[in-house]
Amino acid sequence: MTTPARRPAADQALPDPDARCEVRCLHPQEVAQARAEQPGPADIEAASTLLKVIADPTRLKLLSALRTGELCVCDLSAVIGLSESAVSHQLRLLREQRIVTVRRQGRVAYYRLLDAHVTTLIGGVLDHLRGPVPA
Repeated sequence: MTTPARRPAADQALPDPDARCEVRCLHPQEVAQARAEQPGPADIEAASTLLKVIADPTRLKLLSALRTGELCVCDLSAVIGLSESAVSHQLRLLREQRIVTVRRQGRVAYYRLLDAHVTTLIGGVLDHLRGPVPA
């Protein structure tokens, strides 16, 4: 008795025939170079955590707003339409991951992106999404 072929679930895409090699081959030099340049496990874990923090839609809205420059919590609240308390909570998470930094002037807390790496990362993601779709 033969087992019927399993059909993919409705939410699963069929395998893309262009996504794999037609013949099995290895390129030893390329494999060795790629292995040598792999980050260590701690760096992979830290990068994964950072990307998860950024991936949250609310935090991405905050980061996108901060690309324009320094803003206080009240301004950020108005830009993204959340309470100041909710914005402060999200900013604390972003500070813990060294994505934003805070400057206090009297009783007002001003936030900005920590450095050019973060600005480039956020801008690159948004530019990638807006760019042309490859053929």
